Amino acid sequence: MASWNSLQLEITYRVMGWMAFTCWSVGFYPQVILNFRRKSFDFVVLNLTKHSSYLIYNATLYFSSAVQKQYWEKYGSGQMIPVAVNDVAFSAHAVLMTAIILFQIAIYDRGTQKVSKIAIGIVVAVWLGAAVCFLVALPTHSWLWLINIFNSIQVFMTVVKYTPQAFMNFMRKSTDGFSIGFYLLDFSGGVTNYAQMAVLSIDQDSWVNFFGNMGKVLLSLISISFDILFMCQRFLLYPSKKAPIPPPPPPQIISKESLEPLLQSSSSASPTHTV
Repeated sequence: MASWNSLQLEITYRVMGWMAFTCWSVGFYPQVILNFRRKSFDFVVLNLTKHSSYLIYNATLYFSSAVQKQYWEKYGSGQMIPVAVNDVAFSAHAVLMTAIILFQIAIYDRGTQKVSKIAIGIVVAVWLGAAVCFLVALPTHSWLWLINIFNSIQVFMTVVKYTPQAFMNFMRKSTDGFSIGFYLLDFSGGVTNYAQMAVLSIDQDSWVNFFGNMGKVLLSLISISFDILFMCQRFLLYPSKKAPIPPPPPPQIISKESLEPLLQSSSSASPTHTV
């Protein structure tokens, strides 16, 4: 089993990992809350499939000695497992939060909103495909191959989750309706997540962990790419246009004459003279 060569790089690796966890976990809340308020159910359903697949991959490779053995047989016994505890913590937290939001949607008044048939079809197709892959892997116990399928699923679902928002922004020529805070934090999480893997490769003098966890690499790169696109849409292409606030009316000058009554009572009128 491989070990760290540099204590400084090990500390940097762990700090980068927990920074990615913090950015991705904190950034998870604004968009989830926004989508819940807007009753955007497709986002929640797709997100649950994405994070569940990622949790299956991370938890299995991190905890299962059988899968770790298959990993070392494929990539070499001197390689470190490319999944850190922060990866497991993030995916578990994401699944929990998404499940809570989905439960709220199920029990509260949804009005006329419902999950689209396209989203349902994608989720059903993904899980049916995963079930078929499980049956294929079962006779030969190809567990490493199977969890890599789940890792690929989370990459696919990441693209599916981001693409509609980018397309909708392009069609509307506007970025109103989504949380830019989420994408700023998501970008930071993607950068630190990728940097964490680079630190491991530098310490081990090997880039095998990039090939051994291609899903994590693609997750970082896809997140960074879409976040840059969203930020360009928000700040360069379709900046938010706020309606100008009209200036207050000028103060009205009230003259002394305007305070006098237009009609005077008979008692205060000047007396008339008879001839």
